Amino acid sequence: MGILLSSEALTNIRFPNLGIELKNVPTGIDIFGFRIAFYGMIIGFGMLCGFLIAEWVAKKTGQDPELYLDFALIAIVVSVIFTRLGYVVFSWDEFKDNLLEIFNLRSGGLMIYGGIFGAILSAVVFSKVKKYPFWLLADTGCIGLITGQIIGRWGNFFNREAFGKYTDSLFAMQLNIKDVSYDFRMPVVSLAEKYAGRQAAFERIMEIRNNIVWVNGAEYIQVHPTFLYESLWNLAVLIILIICTKRKKFDGEIMLLYLAGYGLGRVWIEGLRTDQLFLWGTPIPISQLISALIVLFSVGMIIYKRGKLKKSK
Repeated sequence: MGILLSSEALTNIRFPNLGIELKNVPTGIDIFGFRIAFYGMIIGFGMLCGFLIAEWVAKKTGQDPELYLDFALIAIVVSVIFTRLGYVVFSWDEFKDNLLEIFNLRSGGLMIYGGIFGAILSAVVFSKVKKYPFWLLADTGCIGLITGQIIGRWGNFFNREAFGKYTDSLFAMQLNIKDVSYDFRMPVVSLAEKYAGRQAAFERIMEIRNNIVWVNGAEYIQVHPTFLYESLWNLAVLIILIICTKRKKFDGEIMLLYLAGYGLGRVWIEGLRTDQLFLWGTPIPISQLISALIVLFSVGMIIYKRGKLKKSK
C-alpha cells in the first residue's frame, strides 16, 4: 500500500467542441489508505502562491516582506473559516440535520465572498495591532488573494462542481452525470418544489436535463466550465493590478480595482451558474447581488478619490 490515485470518480471529462477528452481524471489521491482530495490540495497551493506573490510585491514596493508572512498566517485561517461560514449561512438546509458536515471541507462548499470579508477583517485588525497603513496592506494583500483565487478555482474542476448552464459553445464541457453532486434525475415535481419562486434557476436545470448526451454507454451533462472562465478572468485582473501597482494615485486604489474587476467578472459568471446561493426567500443570487454592489462602490470610490486628488493640485 502506498500513494495511489483515488479510484473514486475516475471518469473522463470531455470538451467535445475543442476535441479534448481527459481520461480517468481522479478526484484525489490515496496515501496509505487515507484519501486526500485534490480540492483541498489545490486551495492550499493557491494560498501558498498567493503569499509568495504578495511577498514579491512587498519587496518591489519597498515594504517588509516578513510582515506579510505574519499577516498571511492569520488571514488564511480567518478567510477559510469565513469562506465556509458564508456557504453554510446561505445553504443552511444542507447542514441543519447534520451539523458535523459543516466541518467537512473536503467535499467542497465555500463562498468566496465570505473569504474576502474574512481577509479584509484580518487586515483591519492586523493593521491596527501592527500600526501599519491598512490601505497599503490591502493593496499588496489583494494581489495575493486573487492569485489564490486563480489557482483555487481548479479545485472545482477536479470536484466536478461550480459549472454553468447548458451550452454547445466552443468551451462546452461534458461531465459524467454520476460524478456531479447534483441529482439531475430528480423528479420534475421535486425540482419544481425545490426551485419554487426561482423560475430561472429551475429552467437552467431542466435545460441541462433535456440535453443529456450518451458517450460510450454513459450519460453526460454538457455545461459551461465557469470555473475556467473565472480563473482566466482573474488572471487578467491580476495582470492589471500588477501593472497598476506602480502607477496608483493613492493607497487603496489597487484594492478598489481588485474589487471592481473581480466583482464585474462575477456578475457575468454567476449568471451562468447552476449552483447559485440565493438571498433568503428571494430568487436573487446572493453572490451576483454582492458583486454588483461592490462594483458600484469600488468604481464610485476610485472616481471620487481621483477627483479629490485632482482638485487638490
